[in-house]
Amino acid sequence: MRLFPKKELLTEAEKQQLVQAIRNAERMTSGEIRVFVESRCKFVDPIDRAQEIFVQLGLEKTRLRNAVLLYFALKDRQYAIAGDKGIHEKVGQDFWKEKAQSMLTFFANDQVVKGIETCIGEIGQALCIHFPHEGDDINELPDDIVVGR
Repeated sequence: MRLFPKKELLTEAEKQQLVQAIRNAERMTSGEIRVFVESRCKFVDPIDRAQEIFVQLGLEKTRLRNAVLLYFALKDRQYAIAGDKGIHEKVGQDFWKEKAQSMLTFFANDQVVKGIETCIGEIGQALCIHFPHEGDDINELPDDIVVGR
């Protein structure tokens, strides 16, 4: 029996803040952004976990292969960014390293949600440049924040 309620990884307001950031980022692009948050990473390398989740959520099935996953294991203080083939070919490895480093600065100042929100916006800008919104574009993936254990 649990005496104290389980603390949520993100509050409802924080989830909504991030969903709005995703919607804003995707408004002018055919690209897709998903956020997955869990307490602990069950892999040694969070990139391996991010790649597993990428496939579980079907991000590799977008028409232009331009989906991006932001993965966070909050209690372990680990994170990874996984971009599909289409976007990775456009921005390259240095772009992902730069985004990860930017988030690290926010996290060091205990601004986790702000760091995620900023990263979503910056990835959205890159997606807009390389994959602008087309007239027949549909939102291929949900914008909600996926919360694991």
